[in-house]
Amino acid sequence: MTDARTILHVDMDAFFASVEQLDRPELRGKPVLVGGTGPRGVVAAASYEARVFGCHSAMPTAVARRLCPHAVVVKGSFHRYKELSARVFEILESFSPRVQPVSIDEAFVDVTGSAALYGDGRTIAARIRERVKADTGLTCSVGVAPNKYLAKLASDMDKPDGLVALEGGTYQQVLDPLPVSRVWGVGPAAERSLARLGVRTIGDLRAVPAGSLNARFGDFGDHLWRLARGIDDRPVRTDRDSKTISHEQTFAQNLAEPDEVRAVLSAQAEQVARRLRRAGRFARTVTVKIRFGDFETVTRSRTLDDATDRTDLIAAAARGLFDVWAESFRSVRLIGAGVSHLTESRGQGSLFDRESDDQRRSLDAATDAIAERFGTDAVRRAVSLRAPGRHGAHGPGSHTPTEERS
Repeated sequence: MTDARTILHVDMDAFFASVEQLDRPELRGKPVLVGGTGPRGVVAAASYEARVFGCHSAMPTAVARRLCPHAVVVKGSFHRYKELSARVFEILESFSPRVQPVSIDEAFVDVTGSAALYGDGRTIAARIRERVKADTGLTCSVGVAPNKYLAKLASDMDKPDGLVALEGGTYQQVLDPLPVSRVWGVGPAAERSLARLGVRTIGDLRAVPAGSLNARFGDFGDHLWRLARGIDDRPVRTDRDSKTISHEQTFAQNLAEPDEVRAVLSAQAEQVARRLRRAGRFARTVTVKIRFGDFETVTRSRTLDDATDRTDLIAAAARGLFDVWAESFRSVRLIGAGVSHLTESRGQGSLFDRESDDQRRSLDAATDAIAERFGTDAVRRAVSLRAPGRHGAHGPGSHTPTEERS
């Protein structure tokens, strides 16, 4: 692995809960839960005071209240989160144009070309933390490393308000003792499967031959082999210069119903299409990725007649691709939807098609405006409402704008 790149992972600390404490001084120092308050409510974020009691995001609110009866539960102010997130991203973009959002509260930043202006990676990370604190009143944790995977690990090592640099020659010593669950994509099912091989730490995983991992996990085995060695060649990509735009989620519990998968795909298509529109791009190809409960991973793609950024067309194509597998359905642990063959212009179509297209694009523009102001959960198409709660997602590649994972 080369150390030529300098990548930062910037992660806001307990973002939703910290914003509530910032705006409401009476909540400071108290355990705060942001999320639904009804019988099916889920915690979107827990303050660090609440985490001491075992509360965390994706937990049912009822369970969190039993763990911490004196916690204050608030529904959340998504327009306020969006406002502060925009300020943070402005700060990041002032240090480098190469900023890749991961969610509303975290991003990768490639500062390789910024050293001459702002100093080395550690110096830039320190300046970002200072600016975020001064401009928003919030804290963030930053990891500095030669690649995205290591930067992400580093940002989580000294939370909250931390700065950790994993630099050449030292990262393997840090990786080896970590539990194997810290490898991107290793959820509970994979962790149990690896435990049956005697693998409990990343060091244990590194000792397993590549052939053994591939035999047991297929393509996912190569992913495990590389990350156990800190190898991650993926570039930091903005939506504007990406060749693909995608979103995927790994679920803590496998999805057992085809309609659940279709709902997730619809929700992912909404987010992918919104990112396309924000970048001013159009896509010709829609791809769906499915990882089944036995870790078999398959992908299918469909090329559309015309390039589009319309949510309904992308969602319909994604669901259609999945329907091929739905005939012999198996439980699903990972779902991904993406687009590729991006262009600067949309297809022409017939006059009738253009009229319908304009109407649909007006609807998309309206939903984009609502989502921009109030958050992506403020408006959802009916077909996506059966999707499991977004905070049940786990692992790499998840890119849900309102998902808080710090």
